[in-house]
Amino acid sequence: MAILDILEYPDPRLRTKAKPVKEVDDSIRTLISDMLQTMYEAPGIGLAASQVNVHQRIIVLDVSENRDEPHAFINPQLELFDGTIETEEGCLSVPGFYETVSRAERIRLTALDRTGEPLELETQGVLAVCIQHECDHLDGKLFVDYLSNLKRMRIRRTLVKQQRIGA
Repeated sequence: MAILDILEYPDPRLRTKAKPVKEVDDSIRTLISDMLQTMYEAPGIGLAASQVNVHQRIIVLDVSENRDEPHAFINPQLELFDGTIETEEGCLSVPGFYETVSRAERIRLTALDRTGEPLELETQGVLAVCIQHECDHLDGKLFVDYLSNLKRMRIRRTLVKQQRIGA
């Protein structure tokens, strides 16, 4: 397993739309293991392959208290249900910033698991929010896109300045 480099906003590669995984093989399983290790090390509760500059439709997450319930979803597809929830979100690609975002409260997810088997999951709360956040990454969307232009530009300026001085 390896720790992967996480792209940081405003890196344009974060805007790349991920392509579906054609075959779940050992290289995909290794990528999932590396993504989980990277997510735990960061530390975070979710990571999309797009964030580590691999533009395939794969997300990993673990919202458990003890960090012992990892999930990996390949080619995830969401169906959003009624209800909205506002939560404070952060992002490993937008380090140090947390803002309130409105998302669907309940979702249905269909995907493949790490063995290539289809799965379906209905969920709500933190897990639903995290899945939506990570799936956005696969479409080149970041949580800052839900914010006002003023907030987004402030975050961008701060991160660009930090990246320039190597902070």
